[in-house]
Amino acid sequence: MQRLTVTGRLLITVLILAAIYFGFKYVGGVDLLKSLQKNQTEQVGHRSESGETSASAEGSASEESSTSSNSDAAVSSKRSFDYEAPQPTGGTLKGVVELGASGFNSFIVRIDANKNWKLEKSEFGNSLVIENMAMDEDVRAGLKKYIGGMLDYGVSSKDIHFVVSSGAVKADVTQKIIRALKSLNYFVNTVTPEEEGRLALRSVLPADFYSSAFVVDIGSGNTKISWKTDNKTTALESYGSKYFQEGKNDEQVYSEVKAKAKQVPSAQRKTCFIIGGVPFELAKAVRKGKERYTVLDAPDAYKMENAKTKAGINIYKAIADATGCEQFVFDWDANFTIGFLLDLPK
Repeated sequence: MQRLTVTGRLLITVLILAAIYFGFKYVGGVDLLKSLQKNQTEQVGHRSESGETSASAEGSASEESSTSSNSDAAVSSKRSFDYEAPQPTGGTLKGVVELGASGFNSFIVRIDANKNWKLEKSEFGNSLVIENMAMDEDVRAGLKKYIGGMLDYGVSSKDIHFVVSSGAVKADVTQKIIRALKSLNYFVNTVTPEEEGRLALRSVLPADFYSSAFVVDIGSGNTKISWKTDNKTTALESYGSKYFQEGKNDEQVYSEVKAKAKQVPSAQRKTCFIIGGVPFELAKAVRKGKERYTVLDAPDAYKMENAKTKAGINIYKAIADATGCEQFVFDWDANFTIGFLLDLPK
């Protein structure tokens, strides 16, 4: 048999490689293309089923992009709360210190004759007093600090007030605080949960929303749910965000809070104005710039490890599930003690 030349062997090798290449391109390439198309269809279909986009499996890439843009715009619109509170004309500086279940908070507010108000300064501090880990002198020193700061800011001593929250009243250490204040010649105002709920509503709920909104104040010691009907304010109390310290479980608290929230009239569930320590933490995560009003995300959107915050989210979820309210608006300036100042005679 005649031996192939070098050129012949090379020619045969090229023909074999070409056959392999075109065979794979026709068979394997087609299968690969079908596989990619199938995966793409399944991914688009999954997004449609899960609500992440309204584009169908047959939708074009441009339609999907447009839908995504519209969805982003809808979320952005949902998170906006375009309302401007009326500003005071002139007015007087007044100060108030909240003795809460987790510490001292202080507020300096300018209030005019029409009860329009503006927060001028606020200070939040966690105090070991409430945890029963401080001496009487530590209480006095902390209170003097708040008082001195208000006097330096321009608040008259007669316009400085102290209010013990309804949650803090339950703590044994509260009497220690009251004694310290009396030694400084200051009167201490105490409030019931119902009064606190009414005062929270007084500070946070604009008159324009009386007929369509309700108010929630999630404190460490208790939660207040309130709303207005004509000239009457209804306020209900339930567990606070430290309920786990009382041996209560999530399911028990969820059920009771939900039952209380169901009493909010259906016409007033469009918007919820929400304040308190845990809502503060939730709003901080989604706040835009220095906006006064921040619309919270849905309860399930938050993943927190802190026990108190997780408990507060459980309370928040119970209220959201009971009312169906989708717009929970956190007010960065409001506090029930400001409602106390607004309730004072002119």
